[in-house]
Amino acid sequence: MAQLQRTLTLGAVVLFGIAYMTPIIVLGTFGILADTTGGLVPSAYVAASVAMLFTALSYARMAAAFPVAGSAYSYVRRAIDPRLGFIAGWAVLLDYLFLPMAIWLIGAAYLHSAFPEVPHAVWVLAFIIVTTLINVVGLRLAKTVNGVLMLVQFLVLLAFVVLCVHYVLGDASRSLWSLEPFLKADMQAPLIMAGAAIACYSFLGFDAVSTLTEETRDPRRTIPRAILLITLIGGLIFIATAYFVQLAHPSPAFQSTDSAAYEIARNIGGDIFVSIFLIGLIVGQFTSGLSAQASASRLLYAMGRDGVLPKSLFGRLGERFGTPVGSILLCGAVALLALHMDVTTSTSFINFGAFLAFAMVNLSVIFHYWINGRSRGPKELLNFLLLPLAGLVSTLWLMVSLDHLAITLGLSWLTLGVVYLGWLTGGFRRQPPELHFDEA
Repeated sequence: MAQLQRTLTLGAVVLFGIAYMTPIIVLGTFGILADTTGGLVPSAYVAASVAMLFTALSYARMAAAFPVAGSAYSYVRRAIDPRLGFIAGWAVLLDYLFLPMAIWLIGAAYLHSAFPEVPHAVWVLAFIIVTTLINVVGLRLAKTVNGVLMLVQFLVLLAFVVLCVHYVLGDASRSLWSLEPFLKADMQAPLIMAGAAIACYSFLGFDAVSTLTEETRDPRRTIPRAILLITLIGGLIFIATAYFVQLAHPSPAFQSTDSAAYEIARNIGGDIFVSIFLIGLIVGQFTSGLSAQASASRLLYAMGRDGVLPKSLFGRLGERFGTPVGSILLCGAVALLALHMDVTTSTSFINFGAFLAFAMVNLSVIFHYWINGRSRGPKELLNFLLLPLAGLVSTLWLMVSLDHLAITLGLSWLTLGVVYLGWLTGGFRRQPPELHFDEA
C-alpha cells in the first residue's frame, strides 16, 4: 500500500503555514481595525500576536504529545473528554463553514469599490458560484500555479509597504519612526482589545500544518517548532505592515472601512498601483476562498462518513466527479449569508469559533500534562499551568471583546452544538462517534 513520504523539512512546513494564513489579508481588514481602534492598528496586532503566541505554545505542546491530524478536536478529545472534543470540533466547524463567506465578502467589498456601478451582491454571488462549480468538478490548481499566485501576493504586500515608506518620506514634516501608530493620548484599552479580537482573523490557520504530520520529518519536533515560527513570523509581518500603512494614513476615516486599503493604495501609488493591488488582493481572496470551501466540504464529508452528521447528505461522494457535492453546495448556500452581513460581523463571528477552540486547546495542555500527567516542578508549573492559563485568559478576553452580534451568533452556534451532542449521545450517556481526519 502506498504511503505518504516524510520529505517536508521545517522550512517547507513554515512556508506552507505562512502561505495558508494569506498575509495580504492584513490590508484587507485594515480599515475595519483602524475604525475600531481609532487609528491604532499596530497596537491591535501587538495584542493579538501576544495572545496568539500563548495559544501557539499550547498547540505546540499538544502537537508534540499527539502528532495526529484533527488539531483542536483530537487534542481535546484525547486530553480531556470525547464529548468536549466534539464541542471543540463543532467550534472548528464554525470556522471552516463560515470562513469562505468572510473571504468572499472581503473580495466583493474591494471589487465594489473599484467598480461601484456593479452591485455588491453581484460580486458576492460571482465568488460563490465560480468557486462552488470548481470545487464540485474537482479541478485543482497545480502546486506551481499556487506557488506563483502566493508569490504575487507577497510581492504586492511588499510593494504596498515600500510605497507607504516612500509616501511618508516625501513629507519632510513626518518621520518614518514614530510611536504614534502604537500610542495616543486618547487611546482606550477596550478599543485596542476589540481591534485585537478582529485582528486575530489574520492568524487563522497557524495550526493548519498539523495536517502535514505524515509528510514531515521528525513531526514531534518539527510541527511544534513550525507552529511557533509561523505565529511569530506572521505576527511580525502583520505588525510591520500595519505600522507603515498607519504612518501613511494616520486617520481612521475612510470612504468605506471595508475596502480602506483600496483608498490608501490610490493615495500612495496612483491608478496603476491601485490596479495591481486590487489584482493581488482578489487573487488572494479567490484562491483562499477556493481552498477554504474545499477544506470545509472535506470536514463535513468526514463528519458524515463517520456518522456525526447525516450520512445520506454529507457522507457520500458524487458519482461523476468523486467530490463531496452535498457538502460543497451547503458551503455555498451558507455563504449566501454574506448578502446580509458586513465584514466586521462575519470575521468576528468566525473568530468566536476560533477563540472557543483555542481556549479548549489551552485547557488540554493543563489536563494532559499538569493534571493527568502529574508533571510537577518549577519548569512544569510555567510550561504546563501558567503559560496555558495565560493563553486561556487572553483568548477569553478576546472573545468577550468581539461585537455583541458576533457573540450572540457564536453562542447560538455553541448552543446548537450542545443540543445536537445531547441528541447524538442519548443525553450525553454515550460517547460521540470519532472522526478520522487522516482518511478525509
